Amino acid sequence: MNEQSTDLRETVRRRYAAAAVKVAEGGTACCGPQPVEVDENFGSTLYAADERSVLPAEAVAASRGCGNPTAVAELREGEYVLDLGSGGGIDVLLSARRVGPTGKAYGLDMTDEMLALALTNAEKAGATNVEFLKGTIEAIPLPAHTIDVVISNCVINLSVDKRAVFTEAYRVLKPGGRIGVSDVVADDELTPEARAERGDYVGCIAGALSFTEYRQGLEAAGFTEVEITPTHPVADGMHSAIVRAVKPAGAREPANSSAGADASN
Repeated sequence: MNEQSTDLRETVRRRYAAAAVKVAEGGTACCGPQPVEVDENFGSTLYAADERSVLPAEAVAASRGCGNPTAVAELREGEYVLDLGSGGGIDVLLSARRVGPTGKAYGLDMTDEMLALALTNAEKAGATNVEFLKGTIEAIPLPAHTIDVVISNCVINLSVDKRAVFTEAYRVLKPGGRIGVSDVVADDELTPEARAERGDYVGCIAGALSFTEYRQGLEAAGFTEVEITPTHPVADGMHSAIVRAVKPAGAREPANSSAGADASN
């Protein structure tokens, strides 16, 4: 990883660590935790009221996503789910309720403060079929073929190596498994420079892929049935989108695939 990529990752880590601390400190205040949403295009308001009401206030307040991946992934009883960049745990806890006691929901995050908040939220929710892992989404600390569904909420655009994210998601999925994420995607005509003009990297704008780049990245990793559906605008030419794709049932792993391998550009 080059110096610029390392700096970007550290900037993202610091921003989300600060958000976790803000929510945790708010939980001890008289008025409860305050949401950390950037604006109406991001955060807990994108979840239905009945979903928010069954979760700890801190899990809801910590949401900085651009959609509701647990809804678009169509989770089923008994499935094993992995949330990339799980933050305060809102999507992990919702997933755990959907897959039930015979299933399991994993959350992966690189930020100690978010992991601590997520563990507290899981305890408050009484969730027993969840597990939070520390690591990066470019090198998932799980064996191959262990996950039925990979979800993520406005996190892949923050990665400094999206090719590695797609490759790792493909590796940990079982053949026939699927990916269902919410993410920010740019119109094809917007150059990387034009995207950066519309917002910064940690604000989930500058690092977004275009529709074509996103599709090509997933297909290069081996995914099929790629669908990218915009849901609402977040900036001029930038959209929150639902992204779905499938790992073919008869998929074979590439020769250089290895569990949790560190991938770089």
